[in-house]
Amino acid sequence: MAHPLRGATAITGLGMTPMGRVFDRSATELAADAIALAIADAGLRKADIDGLLINSGVSQGLTLGLQNYCGFADLKLLNLMNAAGSTAAQMVQYASMAISAGMARNVVCVFADTPLSEGKSSGTAYGMRANAPSRPRGMVGLYTASGYFGANTPYALAARRHMDLYGTKQDHFGEIAVSQRQWAVMNPLAQLRDPITMEDYHASRWIVEPLHLLDCCLVSNGAVAVIVSPASEAKDMRQPPVYIHGMGQGHPGDDNRAGSNWETETGARIAARTAFAMAGIGPADVDICELYDCYTYTVLVTLEDYGFCKKGEGGPFVEGGRLGPGGSLPTNTGGGELSAYYMWGMTPLSEAIIQGRGAGGERQVAKNNVILCTGNGGNLSYHGCLILSPHAS
Repeated sequence: MAHPLRGATAITGLGMTPMGRVFDRSATELAADAIALAIADAGLRKADIDGLLINSGVSQGLTLGLQNYCGFADLKLLNLMNAAGSTAAQMVQYASMAISAGMARNVVCVFADTPLSEGKSSGTAYGMRANAPSRPRGMVGLYTASGYFGANTPYALAARRHMDLYGTKQDHFGEIAVSQRQWAVMNPLAQLRDPITMEDYHASRWIVEPLHLLDCCLVSNGAVAVIVSPASEAKDMRQPPVYIHGMGQGHPGDDNRAGSNWETETGARIAARTAFAMAGIGPADVDICELYDCYTYTVLVTLEDYGFCKKGEGGPFVEGGRLGPGGSLPTNTGGGELSAYYMWGMTPLSEAIIQGRGAGGERQVAKNNVILCTGNGGNLSYHGCLILSPHAS
């Protein structure tokens, strides 16, 4: 028997503001712009929206007051959510479940962030926060004294652990960076569209070894909103619906606990079992992957944990352009967070919708029946995923 949530809802609207070094709008203004674009994209009216799920980025610029700013009245569903980069997938999941339970009909899910400040480098956006203790103690003090803060360091340690355990090579991370840039060249929305070579990758400066600059995601101001609706109504809306066939989450827990293998075994392995079972498929059925890619290593370990290859074989798996244009597993087809734009989990989700609609233009993948979309947050701590399709069943 098919899972009752399989194909019960669909993504019907997508709104995207300009992204990158955008300084003339607050996070609230950007969110409102994206929501208005998504409503128009779906062919709906503001009065048709009865649910609003909000994800504020590192700038924490959004509040529940966004409802009033946008002029939404009598909402049946409202929440401010933050599970880091997994939030976008989770918002769509909760919207889908609420719609299936009869709690709402058309739910907006929105992310907006303004981490960049005019006149400052992007490196200041995700550094130690202003409210961090001036004399940190305990584990925080140990981390700070060791230079273990921000996101770069833990992901570098995770990548190094994988290299030491399985023989993964620097070139394997480079394969991912180069392949994704090949996709970005064809994406008019991408921030970085100049081609790169493996030589360019190795020549980019170290951030935290073994991570080069080109292993690390962009930092972007902007907003993305999507609308989730009942499948029974989606086919009559303005855009081709993208149906939700599977969903899952996985949260391993404290990465400090004894015996934790957080560096090489992520929540993706938990989410994968749930989502594939709900959709009634396996890894071999996936046509396109839109994976959270805060770092190249995140892509590699996610591919392993979803079963596209065995644990430890992610390096050889990505060789030969497998993930790039013309490859056997098109992955991050807009350039991802490495080359297109960094909207947390909305980066893979927005591109999954574009590919599901067949609206990718030059970069459109011909076979788009099954699209895996993932989100990751923390130090590989939180994971959410969606399995999407242009087909209702």
